[in-house]
Amino acid sequence: MHKKDAVVLDFFSGSGTTAHAVAMLNRADGGRRRSISVTNNELSAAEQPRLREVGLRPGDEEWEANGIFHNVTKPRIHAAFTGLRPDGHPVELEYEDGSHASDGFAENARFFTLTYEAPLTVRHHRAFERVAPMLWLRAGSRGRIIRDLGKSGWDVAETYAVLENLDQADEFTAALAQSEGVRLAFIVTDDDSAFQMVCRDLPSDVVPVRLYESYLQNFEINTGRSQ
Repeated sequence: MHKKDAVVLDFFSGSGTTAHAVAMLNRADGGRRRSISVTNNELSAAEQPRLREVGLRPGDEEWEANGIFHNVTKPRIHAAFTGLRPDGHPVELEYEDGSHASDGFAENARFFTLTYEAPLTVRHHRAFERVAPMLWLRAGSRGRIIRDLGKSGWDVAETYAVLENLDQADEFTAALAQSEGVRLAFIVTDDDSAFQMVCRDLPSDVVPVRLYESYLQNFEINTGRSQ
């Protein structure tokens, strides 16, 4: 893979091998590639009957602890990046290039649980914290995550910004003008004219994205349709 700034998507990540391989490649050639690993927390067909026999069901803490994400994917990525096993001991493995797994990698990792949100909940702005990781990923997954817009109704992070309170649009756009790294601005409104008004005042190099209406139109998750 010659593109040193590529984003690698592994939609069936399983044991996390792709994320591990991307980290190794970055160390080998000085790249800054990012990987996105997606998996469920499914149990094997052989494991499910055993847990049901002892009265466990999906959603129970012990049941979920045996799922592939909690039991395999997350521990694997954590051990690869930090060089430490879940029990705190160094990983005793030597890679083909002669480096030691216990050295870990100069990588960061974030783990998110993605859930289905009802359109009404999202439209009434009661689900912002739960969709916040998706906005961060859309903006390039760099810097901090905007999780709470606070009393002002807006916030500006390193690479993206979010405006919910349009009465504060002047303060929002002024802050954007002082933030050189921001390239994406999420505007929360159902009003076409209000959205266009904010867009006119944005810096020319900032791309506006309308929420939540456009977000739900792109991902009609509750009706089983996608556009």
